[in-house]
Amino acid sequence: MYQKLTNRLREALAGYIREKYGVEPAIALERPPKIEMGEAASPVCFELAKRLKRAPRQIAQEIANGLGKIEGIAKVEVAGGGYLNAYFDRGSFWVEVQKESSGGAADRKDDRQECLSHKIIVEHTSINPNKAAHIGHVRNAVLGDTMVRILRHAGNRVQIQNYIDNTGVQVADVVIGLLQVEKVTPVWVQNRAAEAKFDYYCWDLYAKATNFFAEDKERAPKLRGETLRAIEEGKGEDAEVAQIVADAIVGCHLRTMARLGIGYELLARESEILHLHFWDAAFEMLKKSGAIQLATSGKMAGCWIMPWKEEVKEVKENAEEEEENTQDKIIVRSNGTVTYVGKDIAYQLWKFGLLGKDFHYRKWPNAPEGQTVWATTTEANDPDAPHFGESASSVYNVIDARQAYLQKVVAAGLRALGHEKEAESSIHLSYEIVALTPRCAAEMGYELTPEEAKKPYVEVSGRRGFGVKADDLLDKLEAATLAEVKKRHPAEGPAAAAGGREATIEQWQIAHSIAVGALRFFLLKFTRNAIIAFDFKDALSFEGETGSYCQYAVVRIRGIRRKGKEAGAADVAVTKESANQLLAGTEGNSLWELLVAAGSLDYAVDAAIATQEPAFMAKYAFQLAQAFNNFYHKHHILSEADEQKRAFLLRLTELVESQLVKALLLLGIEAPEKM
Repeated sequence: MYQKLTNRLREALAGYIREKYGVEPAIALERPPKIEMGEAASPVCFELAKRLKRAPRQIAQEIANGLGKIEGIAKVEVAGGGYLNAYFDRGSFWVEVQKESSGGAADRKDDRQECLSHKIIVEHTSINPNKAAHIGHVRNAVLGDTMVRILRHAGNRVQIQNYIDNTGVQVADVVIGLLQVEKVTPVWVQNRAAEAKFDYYCWDLYAKATNFFAEDKERAPKLRGETLRAIEEGKGEDAEVAQIVADAIVGCHLRTMARLGIGYELLARESEILHLHFWDAAFEMLKKSGAIQLATSGKMAGCWIMPWKEEVKEVKENAEEEEENTQDKIIVRSNGTVTYVGKDIAYQLWKFGLLGKDFHYRKWPNAPEGQTVWATTTEANDPDAPHFGESASSVYNVIDARQAYLQKVVAAGLRALGHEKEAESSIHLSYEIVALTPRCAAEMGYELTPEEAKKPYVEVSGRRGFGVKADDLLDKLEAATLAEVKKRHPAEGPAAAAGGREATIEQWQIAHSIAVGALRFFLLKFTRNAIIAFDFKDALSFEGETGSYCQYAVVRIRGIRRKGKEAGAADVAVTKESANQLLAGTEGNSLWELLVAAGSLDYAVDAAIATQEPAFMAKYAFQLAQAFNNFYHKHHILSEADEQKRAFLLRLTELVESQLVKALLLLGIEAPEKM
């Protein structure tokens, strides 16, 4: 509701200024530092003063006098040297927030049909299918999943894709580890892949393959080149083992992410980009346009390159795979294999409907319970498959900040082909790494050097096998929360094995929701450009800016609501007039602040989308929970003697619950009944 009113104010100011002064200024709005100064303030008169050569306060007074009535806004006054401060109609705001809270998602959008007519693609997770998912992958998935939830809440039609790089160097390394180091057969791999923790086995094998390459510097180029070519062509034992490994580990990743409430609609596999000739089509387009050139001399002789004018420092996990910080990006290697960025250009062209080709689709077998997941295939198309090939209006690629250079190259490829609009609509939702505090690393069983123990955080490395596997992390969080839940809520009947531990189903469900909430909130409360140092103690705290703190606020409210219903307080009506009286004056200001906070969910959603920063939603949830807890300690809700005020306090409490639950769900966090 807050955003709706500020939009009305912005439109009214723009219209009046346009008509009165004949100019089109940008109408910036701010929140005043004190509630007594109103709910929104604009410094627009300071900009107008420069243009009109008049005093800003004089212009502000002129606008305040002539602006006229704005629905939902009680008055606009002049403040300071020329600010325009708007005061909301408190009674109307109370009524409208009640309606908004009880309505469906995105009913505030006047252009909802227009939003639904355009498709937004959010590609996230996109883990190399060569080993178990780790905490850095979880940050990617949680960011992407939360962005999807926020965009859909705002009325957008969003499709979730997960890019599966099943023909890349990382898969090739595991294949080499299996066939060259372990010297096993494809049948052995098939049998082992059907067993539990195959992704953990490959985690260790990947590190072993890295050591194998380090023993002889000549091994990596030769073996990788041969293996990559075999995988891309889909021929021989290498290709057979690569498919077994990739498909099995994708299944592991899907199950891991399902534990966090994360799912996907389409798994776009890199193998189909090659085998269905997506890359061939993109390659011809790039050559024909002159976007790429064949290098005939120098260290890149025989490679197809994209001349690149902007010099960008590139940081990569696999320096062997890509050229080191070059101004000319290699698209096709001299041995004929395609680099990651080349295949990504083809994939991006398909997302925008610019390739003139489409995938075939089949249902992914053994998807997590309750999920329907589709995957690209070279086999016959499933006639029941959704129409994934429809062009997108914008694309969010959730990829870590180290890949910023590659994402710029992809956009440059689109521009070189004349697709400027689509290049601008290619959004790189970047994020920094997730490391561990030394304490967390020690708790996970890693031995640290004295120097590492003194650092603020310890970086992880998949190639060295050093890091926190996502499932291990969740297991540890669930074990810690389950122990606390069992103390607070002893089993009333015989304990049953739930989630692999002795606990009642209810105890296990509470522990799981707290653990997931703790992890997701911890990863979301930081802005994307912040390096996160994960720590169990910080994440699981019931105090401070944590998921548990927000969840506990909901649990507290539900207890109040139950007692209020039992006492019959919920039967008393609260009118607009009575709400206006209770919200007036100095005493009403504290109640009004909580109401404005509850009514600002739409503001947080719009801010998160405009800045592409889900941290705004985490901040909103925490601040609303904090505002409620302050209110709870100040007001005796159920013991209030005045019947009308008691009913109002109870309704306000219920409103906060509704908005806080919605905010948490946008973060992918459930609010348990007990904690």
